[in-house]
Amino acid sequence: MYKTILVPVDISEEGLTNKAVDSALKIARETGAKLHFLHVLPISSAIINAYALGYMEIKDKATIKAEQDLGKLVDSLGLPNERIAYSIVFGSPRDEITAAADEIGADLIVIGSRRPNITTHLLGSNSSGIVRYAKVSVLVVR
Repeated sequence: MYKTILVPVDISEEGLTNKAVDSALKIARETGAKLHFLHVLPISSAIINAYALGYMEIKDKATIKAEQDLGKLVDSLGLPNERIAYSIVFGSPRDEITAAADEIGADLIVIGSRRPNITTHLLGSNSSGIVRYAKVSVLVVR
């Protein structure tokens, strides 16, 4: 049924990540789908303002740490290497996730989400933005 599943993960949020990964892994095993993990490192105004103070060094360190953590996650899954890919990008999570889904030809996005509260009601959340803007089915796991 599914050929490529995009799994956006926040490696700093283990509980949130594990729920999405577990669900995506079950679907991938049942359907033979490939899994593509995506970690989005947000660009905050504080980081942009720190450009003169070594932004590239901060960016490189963040990328290296994210790559190490994603590598550990991928190695723990028990799927063949040809069925797993991952990437790291900088930007707005909603925009980068929907763009990545288009780019890799994903037919499903599996994303973890916290319970809604007043903050997410007023400001929105990454998962709700992805549900609104994605061109493919989105499974939100809580």
